[in-house]
Amino acid sequence: MNYILFDGDVRTALLPFTYTRPVADIRVGILTIREKWEKYLGLTTTTVTEEYLEEKYPMVEMEENVLLNASFLPTKPLIEMVKNLQENQAIFKGEDVIAFFTSDNQEEVDFSSYEHIEFEDDIIQIKNTWDIFSLNDKAIRADFDLITEGRKSQPIPETVNCINREDIFVEKGAKLTFATLNASTGPIYIGKNAEIMEGVVVRGALAMCEYSVLKLGAKIYGATTLGPHSKVGGEVNNSVLFGYSNKGHDGFLGNSVLGEWCNIGADSNNSNLKNNYAEVRLWNYETGGFAKTGLQFCGLMMGDHSKCGINTMFNTGTVVGVSANIFGSGFPRNFVPSFSWGGASGFTEYKTNKVFEVAEVVMERRGIVFDDQEKQILEHIFEETKQYRNY
Repeated sequence: MNYILFDGDVRTALLPFTYTRPVADIRVGILTIREKWEKYLGLTTTTVTEEYLEEKYPMVEMEENVLLNASFLPTKPLIEMVKNLQENQAIFKGEDVIAFFTSDNQEEVDFSSYEHIEFEDDIIQIKNTWDIFSLNDKAIRADFDLITEGRKSQPIPETVNCINREDIFVEKGAKLTFATLNASTGPIYIGKNAEIMEGVVVRGALAMCEYSVLKLGAKIYGATTLGPHSKVGGEVNNSVLFGYSNKGHDGFLGNSVLGEWCNIGADSNNSNLKNNYAEVRLWNYETGGFAKTGLQFCGLMMGDHSKCGINTMFNTGTVVGVSANIFGSGFPRNFVPSFSWGGASGFTEYKTNKVFEVAEVVMERRGIVFDDQEKQILEHIFEETKQYRNY
């Protein structure tokens, strides 16, 4: 069977992260959503997404296909139902379709002619940007069980203080010494070739993907995810870094999500709780205004390739788009559009030629080429987000 992940109607609610990737490639827990589906299915998947992303994330269609709603995180019971799907059958959770069968000779999909199969069990759906951190604890636990089932952890060095050692899993090549790991509040996963430096204190749940680093004396409490090649120092609470992003120095990051290729300057902080303890409102790309989240704790949402200078201060519930560069004293606005350059004293447009120069240098340091495909994606986003740069 051929499996295809589709964005669904949550794509806009997951901006700015879905400007640069399909919903399937959002990281929550240890794995991306695509990686979860592929591990359960034992097969690779392709993607239905926005036209400008198709070259990087192509779709392969065969005679018989099952389309999967990428906003849902798979479980064993769901996978069994998906594998048993037949022609003109679809799996629903309430009003939302999770999966449906198609063939290449179908001109259109009409669910009124389909047999509706209701998925009765609990399931995690990522419908908003803040779900990425607020549901990260559940996602880490599920991924931890999936990845470690039937496997044995590498030995934990004697210099490491552990609580609930059985809920700590260390992959081959990981380095850790003179750290404190408390897995009583959630599992701790230390990925291949990851490193925990001396003096680090961790309270789970924690997911460290391959080659990620916790720097000297870092204080991390759950549920937090460090994507591949990310480096983190200072204090971090319930945050997700997709990968290749750095918060290398002191400062606080809480209830936040950072895309790829982000950098947080030394001693930068974000607020995750309003002074009056009121519900946090967050920029909504669908309505073009700020909308309620239902959360009391909500920090910083930062899209790919965005960066901030030293001592940057972010207000509660700040959204930063793609390829923004923020610096200077004072609090920048709560919504910083993509390709913005400046801070509290004002912004100007960050031109793509300058963005490309920085991206090329940053990615080259990690052995990755910033190619024409990446340039075309950013050029499209630059044009698509012009409407917001009315400084």
